[in-house]
Amino acid sequence: MSEPSPLPGWRELHRNLAPVVLLPLLLTVATGLGYRLLRDWGGLDRDQAHFLMVLHEGEWLQHCFGRGGETAYVLLNALGLLWMLGSGCGLLWQRLRRALRRAQP
Repeated sequence: MSEPSPLPGWRELHRNLAPVVLLPLLLTVATGLGYRLLRDWGGLDRDQAHFLMVLHEGEWLQHCFGRGGETAYVLLNALGLLWMLGSGCGLLWQRLRRALRRAQP
């Protein structure tokens, strides 16, 4: 008889949150990488590449939500990443334990 999952509902929450978390994380990674590469290898100065930092840090949200929008973007981006990493590792650990139990005679 199988034992109850130690992570009830985590798989569904992980799956449902993934698309919401993915776009801001991709935007952050792409703009951070683009900024550094354009500054170092592309020869752009800080002012020329600033538009990437505006996107990277969520400054563009100030127009809609004020200064709090930028802070919320950074905080939610970090919490989303931590949640996806933590829940993903927990689900992986659960799968590995299950596979190891099945492999034992």
